[in-house]
Amino acid sequence: MCIRLLIVICTLVSLSSAFAAEYPDKPVRLVVSWAPGGAVDVIARKVAQKLSEQTKGTFVVENKPGATGTIGTQQVIRSAPDGYTLLALDNTFALLPFVFKKLPWEQEVPFIPIAVAALQPVVILVKGDSPYKDLASLVNYAKANPDTVTYGTGGAGSAPHFSAEAFQQAAGVKLMHVPYKGAGEAMTGLISGQIDMVLLSTPSAVSQLKANRVRALATSGNKRLASFPNIPTFAEAGMPGFGITNWVGIAAPLGTPKEIVSRLNVEIRKALDSSDMKDFLGGMSAEAGNLEADGFLRLIKEENARWAQVAKHADIEKQ
Repeated sequence: MCIRLLIVICTLVSLSSAFAAEYPDKPVRLVVSWAPGGAVDVIARKVAQKLSEQTKGTFVVENKPGATGTIGTQQVIRSAPDGYTLLALDNTFALLPFVFKKLPWEQEVPFIPIAVAALQPVVILVKGDSPYKDLASLVNYAKANPDTVTYGTGGAGSAPHFSAEAFQQAAGVKLMHVPYKGAGEAMTGLISGQIDMVLLSTPSAVSQLKANRVRALATSGNKRLASFPNIPTFAEAGMPGFGITNWVGIAAPLGTPKEIVSRLNVEIRKALDSSDMKDFLGGMSAEAGNLEADGFLRLIKEENARWAQVAKHADIEKQ
């Protein structure tokens, strides 16, 4: 009996290995839970391109925006766990428990985290001709004039909204929130002078920074941006306690075979290590995530804990 059981186990292991080796033998859908053109979408398309090249398979991006990313996420977690439907998501996922009274899934993490594709610092931006020349001048004015300095976001409960709430708590200031329909509109509002500042991830700010339409007062992260070395870190600007970093990751439905998850992690990390991907991310002032799947899971849980503290002291009403 023991010999037969051993034969069965060996057979299953061989089949799983063979399955992983042949994967993918049909198109893989990479669902982006945001509209085309945003940081998640742009990075996901580059990852899909690299995976297609490396595996000789076909990875296709599909955009399923809506409801703060929950529509696309829900579609993926309800898909067959066979490795042929994947999810591209960002740190907004860690905010969802503090945005909605009830989510359309029960688990804390309703998918298998595969890999972090990119880490993106957050920059605080003012208009190019703003009177605020550095972070200290903005913070000092905001302290002396509560609810006067305005900041724009892509809407209540969005990642920039939470980032701005975290900034207010770290700086000890009270700002006035001006919600827009999206981060792009908030940037337009900043450039036109409708608002005083925004906090956005670097990919959303690069083009406007290069055009000198906006000025960055500080960036998150432990080092200055290679593409914008004149921008000080928050620590250098006098706020060492502010360390928000956005991320973009790839995940799969629960139950996806471990061999497939492992294969995808290896392939994604291989893609991130390529020179063209490094140049691509560098051009967005982002960097490769390069985390094992377990590291990605820990990141999500750490982010949940961080934003729970921010939400506890912020005036963010759940939908």
